[in-house]
Amino acid sequence: MTCDERDIDAQLVQFPCLIIEVLSPSTEAIDRGIKFAKYRRAATLQEYILVQVEQPGVEVFRRNQQGQWVLSEYSLGEMLQLESVGVEIAIADLYRQVEFEAPLADN
Repeated sequence: MTCDERDIDAQLVQFPCLIIEVLSPSTEAIDRGIKFAKYRRAATLQEYILVQVEQPGVEVFRRNQQGQWVLSEYSLGEMLQLESVGVEIAIADLYRQVEFEAPLADN
């Protein structure tokens, strides 16, 4: 999502303030590593959100006033405040129609 009026093309965001990634087992390492390293270079980016798919949980990386990235973790029962866009959402609502596999029992 952009918060910058310089972004005038609906198909291309050059100045993002918020990026949300839904993690999958095959892309999680890339999303956390290479992608986030590139995204951190975007001066306009304020929040980078990682949404888990194998278990309920959301990680939010926010840029503080000193330009450092600070991690906050959210679980079911908590509210997520997307400060960059002024939106609040319940974590439970993100997973409303998701059914998780039962964990394997230890033998």
